[in-house]
Amino acid sequence: MLLLRTDKARLELSPGVRTLSLRERSLLLLADGRPLKDLQAMYNGIGAQIVEQLMRQGYLANPGAAAGQADAPAASIDAPAPSNALRSLAGARMYLFDICERMFARRNADLARHFHEALRGARDRDSMLDVSEALLDEITLLAGPERAAAVRKRMDQLLPA
Repeated sequence: MLLLRTDKARLELSPGVRTLSLRERSLLLLADGRPLKDLQAMYNGIGAQIVEQLMRQGYLANPGAAAGQADAPAASIDAPAPSNALRSLAGARMYLFDICERMFARRNADLARHFHEALRGARDRDSMLDVSEALLDEITLLAGPERAAAVRKRMDQLLPA
């Protein structure tokens, strides 16, 4: 099942609005077009509770449930590009932290720590791009060029113009 952000969620993620916790906001930021099981696995399983709460509060919706449609395979659906208002270095950094955690934390903890430190220090677009290029090189080695291309595409969508 794929979840989508509602108008209430887009309002929450707009600049200057902060009613949710950091974990709720980060999950909400990553939720649009992602499979439910991926979101539930976040934060060592606590993601399931957060997703349920966000759905109950009207921040996330399952469009297929209302229309009675079967879920489409996750690989065939690209996450929609965020609006210009949602593009930010912080959002891109959060995405890279998430990718780093999923790709390297269990396989190579030292490499994950290295990228975490580099991402914490990347405060401008150029430094963020430098770190993302190094991260993409490692993703290419570990998971192949297709996975790296998908991460690059999402990064391009998240970074401010």
